[in-house]
Amino acid sequence: MHPRLPYTPDLLRTLTARFAARAATYDRSGEIATGNLDDLRQAGLLALTVPSRYGGHALGLRQVAEVVGTIAQGDPSTALILSMQYLQHAAIVQSGRWPENVHRLVSTAAVRDGALLNALRVEPELGTPARGGMPATVLHHDGTTWRLNGSKIYSTGSTALRWGIAWVSTREDTPRTGQALVPLDAPGVRIERTWRQMGMRATGSHTIVFDNVALPDDHLVDLRPPQDWARRDSGAESTHALVIGALYDGVARSARNWLISFLHARVPANLGQPLATLPRFHSLLGEIDGLLMTNRALLADALDRHDRETLSALDANLVKHLTTENAIRAVEQAVAAIGNPALSQDNPLERHYRDVLCARIHTPQADVALAAAGRAALTPPPE
Repeated sequence: MHPRLPYTPDLLRTLTARFAARAATYDRSGEIATGNLDDLRQAGLLALTVPSRYGGHALGLRQVAEVVGTIAQGDPSTALILSMQYLQHAAIVQSGRWPENVHRLVSTAAVRDGALLNALRVEPELGTPARGGMPATVLHHDGTTWRLNGSKIYSTGSTALRWGIAWVSTREDTPRTGQALVPLDAPGVRIERTWRQMGMRATGSHTIVFDNVALPDDHLVDLRPPQDWARRDSGAESTHALVIGALYDGVARSARNWLISFLHARVPANLGQPLATLPRFHSLLGEIDGLLMTNRALLADALDRHDRETLSALDANLVKHLTTENAIRAVEQAVAAIGNPALSQDNPLERHYRDVLCARIHTPQADVALAAAGRAALTPPPE
């Protein structure tokens, strides 16, 4: 039986069109699209993966991929902030380790007023913890309370978040690593506006600095011996990979739709008819649609296997790699076909191209996904 969805395709299309009309303005300013987040809040779309016992909808990966992939066609920066909200609430449920009162706190706030949270993991020296290493963001106990010091870069949604789930280590005789829930309005938290990237500019992925921030015991939500984290949660990894794949597929579909409208509207004086009548553009759209058809098939197969609990993290990571590379190739084809106008900041295709290239920096990166698949293929089966 399919769950009764708290949204309709018409609602998603309406929001996507509204966000698309605003996307260029937010991209140029580099500000988070708070108007988009308000619209998502009013539509009740910020608590889709919150457990039903707290008033959420407890939806799964298939619905999350649909919502994120559709919203990304309007504004992928908004879609990324939204996807992190979904993924983190789902990961809290999957871990089963958070104190009940803290889980209730963040869940009911998401339901009641759309409060946002995200994981804060990457550091200037460590890079992404997906590649190993101990975080330099440190918790120590001063005899009265826990204190947090350090900084996190690439903090998607920074100024719009109520909480950050910081990846930390403890200063103890036997150090632990893991997650601490940090209210981002707490004394000692500051945001440095360092996000000046080429694409996904409106994600507000700034640096968050913690200067002797006091945290109660129950906000140390999941601390373990470092070796325990070597056993990665394949379910959360797979979910993340497929949602990111769906998001950047959405960017490519938006670029494809713009290209079609341009080819119909553009009538060169020496041709006397729209570019859409030329065979070379027929072949081009066929190639782009072939790439996006491949993405649709890859994502549909992966979601089916996820529902049957037969999808491995290795395969999900390959799907992320393939779908995002196909998306990049599709947008590249459109840019090459249009030529110089495609690189004008007045052209949506230029923004789509900058945004879609950011797919390559999301975990898992290509070398990790491909090397893991290769090792698995070359590992002899057990006797």
